[in-house]
Amino acid sequence: VQLQASGGGLVQPGGSLRLSCAASGNIFSVTYMGWYRQAPGKERERLAEITKGGVADLVDSVKGRFSISRDNDKNTVYLQMDSLKPEDTAVYYCNAFIISTNQGDFGKDYWGKGTQVTVSS
Repeated sequence: VQLQASGGGLVQPGGSLRLSCAASGNIFSVTYMGWYRQAPGKERERLAEITKGGVADLVDSVKGRFSISRDNDKNTVYLQMDSLKPEDTAVYYCNAFIISTNQGDFGKDYWGKGTQVTVSS
């Protein structure tokens, strides 16, 4: 089982980016999926989380600018980021709790490798 994030890049302040993260492998079920970020010299922070049923939760610092969604058929989570600011510059990581098809697996957290988002003029 692995998570693969994509969609990062360089964008000007006020611009938008859409991150994607797809889970693949021997998957039985994906429960919650979410996004975190880590800026240089700072701790990793949680940004958003969405349940399998589509209930989303975002931290206050990104509410109104970011939105999270998922496609359960594709085991993919998205982070739409609008009105980006220089302080949004960070490596963005996806996270998911996945139960594999391996016998006896009760599930665990998986992390993607991260995708760089740079907001600069």
